[in-house]
Amino acid sequence: MDNISTIFLAISLIIIMLGMGLSLVIDDFKRIFVHPKAILVGLTNQILILPLVGFGLASIFPTQPEIAIGIMILAACPGGPTSNLISHLAKGDIALSVTLTAISSFVTILTIPFIINFALLHFLEQGQVIALDIIQTIIKILVITVIPVGIGMLIRKYKENFALKMAKPVRRASGILLIIIIIAIIFKEKENIVSYFRQAGVIALCLNAVTMIIGYYSAKLFRITDQRAISIAIESGIQNGTLAITIAIVLLQNTSFAVAPAVYSIIMFFTGGIVVYLGIKKHNAQNKN
Repeated sequence: MDNISTIFLAISLIIIMLGMGLSLVIDDFKRIFVHPKAILVGLTNQILILPLVGFGLASIFPTQPEIAIGIMILAACPGGPTSNLISHLAKGDIALSVTLTAISSFVTILTIPFIINFALLHFLEQGQVIALDIIQTIIKILVITVIPVGIGMLIRKYKENFALKMAKPVRRASGILLIIIIIAIIFKEKENIVSYFRQAGVIALCLNAVTMIIGYYSAKLFRITDQRAISIAIESGIQNGTLAITIAIVLLQNTSFAVAPAVYSIIMFFTGGIVVYLGIKKHNAQNKN
């Protein structure tokens, strides 16, 4: 992508993260002390299990290095505003969902560079290896994610009515921006997109489905209630595709690395719809009893 497209993508992510900040308050972070078990199970899935599953799938499936690296970038980017929305629609525990998204967004500032550097070294041939500056990457992720979230939280704290009014329009704008980004990637890679979808489609679907299943049953294993189990499943399996695409294009400057996250971003809306249906069905059944 050219410089204008790259700048647009970075600004888009900043707007999306600002919108997430408008929905957050300090109490969202305090919940880790109120419900530590649910938070710890969710974070373990997001920070540890997800990259391991991503690496396992990228290693098992016969795929191009660019697709494998894209999957690893995606696996390094848990949560995001979309997971909060799906959790809400699926009758999950919204407070838990928001808390997991908020905490993981801060923790992954440190984990993302190391996971991606490992992927680059492992999947690219020796002559193709791209050196990723860890400190510089942390600073860039800080600028495009944490600072906008922090600004959004400050607006929410001091201008709550304005923040609440803006939350819905910003959320809609976020969805539109994500669609524009995906269309732009498909157009840029139009000659390879069918091949990429064949290669990345199955592995992206597996990453999505496997991590949601692990999330749900790991919650059950620790006797975490249904609403919270649904949110943990969604937070474990719905990744921040926009952040992954931004890292691929803005930080690594390689559109090919963004193909798997773009394919995933399309697939997750279908699997998310299934989870919403199952969540509502379970909620209605419980209300009847």
